[in-house]
Amino acid sequence: MSQDTLVKRQFGHRARLALSPVQVLRTDSQAHAARTLWNLLHAWWQMMPKEKRTLANADTAIRQARVDIDFLAVLPAQAAQAVLRTYFQAWKNCWDGRADAPNFKGRFRTVMSVDIPQGRDLNITRVHRRWGQVTIPKVGRVRFRWTKDLPVGKHAGAQNRITGARLVKDALGWHIAFRVQTLEVKPGPHPGPEVGIDVGVTVPIALSDGQTYEHDQWLTEREQTKLLHLERRAARRKQHRKPGEPTSSRLRHTYDQIAGLRAKAKRRALDWQHQTTTAIARAYGTVVVEALTITNMVKSARGTAEEPGKNVARKSGLNRSISGEAWGRTVTMLTYKTARHGGTLHEVPAPGTSRRCSACGFTTPGSRESQAVFVCKNPDCGWSGNADHNAARNVLHLYRMGLAFIPAAGRAVVRRAKRVKPAAAR
Repeated sequence: MSQDTLVKRQFGHRARLALSPVQVLRTDSQAHAARTLWNLLHAWWQMMPKEKRTLANADTAIRQARVDIDFLAVLPAQAAQAVLRTYFQAWKNCWDGRADAPNFKGRFRTVMSVDIPQGRDLNITRVHRRWGQVTIPKVGRVRFRWTKDLPVGKHAGAQNRITGARLVKDALGWHIAFRVQTLEVKPGPHPGPEVGIDVGVTVPIALSDGQTYEHDQWLTEREQTKLLHLERRAARRKQHRKPGEPTSSRLRHTYDQIAGLRAKAKRRALDWQHQTTTAIARAYGTVVVEALTITNMVKSARGTAEEPGKNVARKSGLNRSISGEAWGRTVTMLTYKTARHGGTLHEVPAPGTSRRCSACGFTTPGSRESQAVFVCKNPDCGWSGNADHNAARNVLHLYRMGLAFIPAAGRAVVRRAKRVKPAAAR
């Protein structure tokens, strides 16, 4: 097989860790040390003149800090270097217009994480079908859930290997995210058909061929009842807290329980999105979606004191539903999954796709009778059908007319780049 038919692929795989109580304390200490080191770097950056803000000077500063502050010694030296590189990359992203300027990391607002930059330190082995083991520096051997085959042992090599990992803590506990590099066969053109996609709230994904993908509530009725009970308990306990008084342990424990249920719902939503987008990428060669500006769609309708908004509560509920469906994440998944299977993803203008008839092409007032039914009021047409199916057919028709343009991610970079300060202002 020639090298022209092979392509390098880099992706991440996240697995749940099974830490003992002692290992949890060690990992938490490393994460707090990494956050403290970031804050020390940011303070050093603000105090230093511009000509002395170099990587070499910053490296000297953190080495001295690790000597002077005993608490930072729990963080491995390579993880400390990873914090340094991440901080400098954050400033580069800011200067290039891809992100905001880095700032201090708060104790309770920041995601706890520790980087393991070198994959050879992990020493991954598979114990049996469901569990594997990994070595975490200054923590020890830890079991993790084996849900995906990784390039370890005889399957590893120069091109197929794990290049590093990151430990991340969420409401469900500690996880490890492996950085995997593989050499795979370059996919050929996908022979599948073209399809248009309409995303919505009632019907999350509707295809132009009439197929739909729907889901139930992410939490069961029992879990929803428990979540409501915890939110009410948190509200009652918060009423008894005086202004400026620290959060009590009971209230913080209630917040942790609420975060655990919401994290469980998000994990189920991610799993559904992955399965759905994978099925679409495998079945269709050309996928067409709407170019939605979601940030404008979820803006509040509250208005101002002089001009208060209307139907504020109703609009707030709609905004929560739109954010819960995560349409942007669906498009992101479809973008790289269609490319992996040899297909392509295109975007078309969104205005009018839900109000225009897909049979005659006219937009007649009153055709959208309800959320689910579309009946064309054009006397020469009279087509009727599912409203989401009609919108998906319009999306595909716009692509066939040649109205597709660059993906939304590219436009976001262009918009952010317009707000970048000139080089002299840095």
